[in-house]
Amino acid sequence: MRIGIDVGGTKIEGIAIDRSGATLCRKRVSTPDGNYADTIDTIVSLVLHIESVTGRTGSVGVGIPGTVSPATGLVKNANSTCLIGKPLDGDLCRALGRDVRVANDADCFALSEATDGAGAGYSTVFGVILGTGVGGGLVIGGALVSGPNAIAGEWGHNRLPVPEDRRYPPADAGGGTDRACYCGRTGCIETYLSGPGLSREYFARTGKTMSPGQISAAAEQGDTLCEAVLREYEQNLAIGLSIVINIVDPAVIVLGGGLSNLERLYANVPRLLAAHVFSDTVRTVLLPPEHGDSSGVRGAAWLWPA
Repeated sequence: MRIGIDVGGTKIEGIAIDRSGATLCRKRVSTPDGNYADTIDTIVSLVLHIESVTGRTGSVGVGIPGTVSPATGLVKNANSTCLIGKPLDGDLCRALGRDVRVANDADCFALSEATDGAGAGYSTVFGVILGTGVGGGLVIGGALVSGPNAIAGEWGHNRLPVPEDRRYPPADAGGGTDRACYCGRTGCIETYLSGPGLSREYFARTGKTMSPGQISAAAEQGDTLCEAVLREYEQNLAIGLSIVINIVDPAVIVLGGGLSNLERLYANVPRLLAAHVFSDTVRTVLLPPEHGDSSGVRGAAWLWPA
């Protein structure tokens, strides 16, 4: 039995799957508010609950919104800031009395979809998270690629190469006039393609606030401004993905996160790729996730091989 834990900003989800990937048990609990010790206790309690319900002991994999630095063994690049600088994997190993594997949540998503999801059967899978943030993970030949810096797939913090007049919108809801990213840089892909980035683009044009879902619904009802905002988003997504295709040339790209629910992306973005990819044709397939919101936690479980 494999146990996966997905640590999110508001919820921590646990799942147990058998050898075939069938779900044996699943539970969600609230994420402790900015408290590292409570987060450890919550993860441990979730694992013990799953094992009590199933009557079995399992391997444990954990997906986090960050990664463990190979240089220090401490968590880095986490937007759940209470994890930063902490020896999460070591603390979990000690608390559970067994080895625990910890990986970035986007890596877990990619591994899940490559193993038995939308990317199953493809040689190279790039999994993309388009949600509160933007991340990615790379799976080649069924194996997750991490890299010496443990940042493989982190395309969200590359600068999006767009013309200067499109780089800095009018003042946003917070009063800012540049695309400042939480990482300390400006112009990151995440500032364009995340959910907040899409809402910010709408605000920059209208001075009004709308969620991505509301923007999509209004566009479907004929709102020309919302349609223009979504077309701009699709163009930016094509530019961002073309960078990945030019470097990795994946067989398939699977989108995850809240914005992956925008069905129009799968029809419109592939048509825009040709203008940016260095090839006479673009054969990379763009697909929605098979496992939806459960993909990350399933991927955490799949961190352990058979």
